[in-house]
Amino acid sequence: MSKFGELISVSAPVLLDFYTEWNDASVAMHPVLRDVAAALGDKAKVIKIDVDKNEELATALRVKGLPTLMIYKEGEMVWRQSGEQDANTLIGLMKEYI
Repeated sequence: MSKFGELISVSAPVLLDFYTEWNDASVAMHPVLRDVAAALGDKAKVIKIDVDKNEELATALRVKGLPTLMIYKEGEMVWRQSGEQDANTLIGLMKEYI
């Protein structure tokens, strides 16, 4: 979990996507997240976390629904939502924290 702390403690906002490959809504978010990452460039990070490979982290963060999206800024969670989101909404949210 120390790696997680390093990931979220940066000054740029970090969008985390908790997903699984067997969840259709999670898979549908992949191209959306690519668009968000492309639009924000190096001003923010978009990180996908496979719940099946990171069960301990998902449990610690109480991830229940998939996909679950979180935005961290300087180590603090500033936004969280379960379910699909569109690229423009996520880009707008991330820009609030840049």
